[in-house]
Amino acid sequence: MRDRTASRQLAATIAGLLAFGGYAGHAWADERSDRDLRDQVKALQKQVEELTKKVNGGQGGSAQAPKAVAEPSPPSNAKAPEPAPKTAGPPPISWNGITFYGTIDIGVAYLTHGAPLSPSYAPGLPFTLQSFSNHPITSLAPNGLSQSKVGISGVEPLGVADLKGIFKLETGFNPTSGRLVDGPKSLIENNGRPNNQRVTASDSSRAGQAFQGPAYVGIASNLLGILTFGRQNSLMADDLLKYDPQLQAQAFSPIAYSGTSGGLGDTEDKALDDTIKYTYAYGPARIAVLYQFGQRGTEPEGAESVDVGADYAGLSVDALYGEVRGAVSASSLTAAQNAVAPGTLAGTISDNTAYALMGTYTRRPLEIYAGYEHMKYADPKDPLPVGTVTIGGYVLSVVNNTAFKINKILEYSWTGARYAFNPKFDVTAAYYHFKQNSFNANHCSNTSATSCSGLFHDASLVADYRWTRRFDTYGGVNYSSAADGLASGFLFKVDWAPMLGARFNF
Repeated sequence: MRDRTASRQLAATIAGLLAFGGYAGHAWADERSDRDLRDQVKALQKQVEELTKKVNGGQGGSAQAPKAVAEPSPPSNAKAPEPAPKTAGPPPISWNGITFYGTIDIGVAYLTHGAPLSPSYAPGLPFTLQSFSNHPITSLAPNGLSQSKVGISGVEPLGVADLKGIFKLETGFNPTSGRLVDGPKSLIENNGRPNNQRVTASDSSRAGQAFQGPAYVGIASNLLGILTFGRQNSLMADDLLKYDPQLQAQAFSPIAYSGTSGGLGDTEDKALDDTIKYTYAYGPARIAVLYQFGQRGTEPEGAESVDVGADYAGLSVDALYGEVRGAVSASSLTAAQNAVAPGTLAGTISDNTAYALMGTYTRRPLEIYAGYEHMKYADPKDPLPVGTVTIGGYVLSVVNNTAFKINKILEYSWTGARYAFNPKFDVTAAYYHFKQNSFNANHCSNTSATSCSGLFHDASLVADYRWTRRFDTYGGVNYSSAADGLASGFLFKVDWAPMLGARFNF
């Protein structure tokens, strides 16, 4: 009887592990890869080992269920040595292969040049210097380390070989307002306002959709890889969850704050509708391919990307190439434009190509990060018309299809390191450098136009302490500065943004 009870516990634990991990990491690729949450998988694996010993009379596990849990073929973004050891997380909230999860992240921040808190835009405040960064401000601040969210995921054995059906549904919200995250809505709230009167706002792939995080279904197999369909992270966004030293913390990483990097040039493409994604790993090597179905002259027009990577002796590297056709960069309307078409947005359209090379090296208790991304913007081969409906159902009443007669080149590079003083406490430092060419006919290198060449610098330092398996507190500071074309229209050129926050994961 005791063995049968242990067997049932083992089966339930394995189901919980698979559901939590979205098949060993894939279904949790989107932001759920926060370091402390990944340790919940380790805790479940330990329970599997202990229960296996009970089932087998105190001996090691058989070659059946435990192996399927402990040795899955990792997808493209589950590709690295784990960060320095942390406190094991609690078991997920799972039942019959369905897991419910979430994060709530909120704090207090001071900005030397800030703007009023947005109830809709995910970061809430301009932690990274923006054109509307204005007067000093002290405010509540959402989503400093992680996007606040709720979601469900699941796994179901299909009874054929090791095939399993998987799914994930997730949405993000602002804990300061209780609203679903909606970047385009924040832009509409600034329609007709001059820079010095604007609230915090920016475009985003999270546009108030019921599920503006991942929303997909698929099939997973150790031998054949993972195939998923639906709304999914771009491959670059998957990579940044690992190769960004600040792990996509919106208060401390400019490539997390804007989403431009993850979207291969435009933040609306950091997560993509209507996609098919395939990931496969063999030994230390892996490959991932993503294709977005689209149609010429509509939104989306389509995208594709491929990523290859490998892990060896503490070193992990990935190389990526991708294209996005008809990419949209939405912005607020001027006062004149808003008088004609209130409640709509302006859009700059481009065909983007990008490539990136990223790596990490881990030698306990230190992790080192580095990355480079090259993004090229060209005028779209298939222009989008006025009245195009972009993500979230927002209408573009002003459309610019000719902004890049001279191709715009935007280069991002970054480096950083994390040091774990003990399993509960670590400190991360990071530096980010952006460089833009002049895509203006006069080849300017000043602030006269956003098309002039320019530079942007950002540096951050963050300390994170995990009090329990679910609760941690953090403190840090972000410094950013802009020059020439990347500072065109800005009210100020420098910003300091310290923040203290707390995060609860379940």
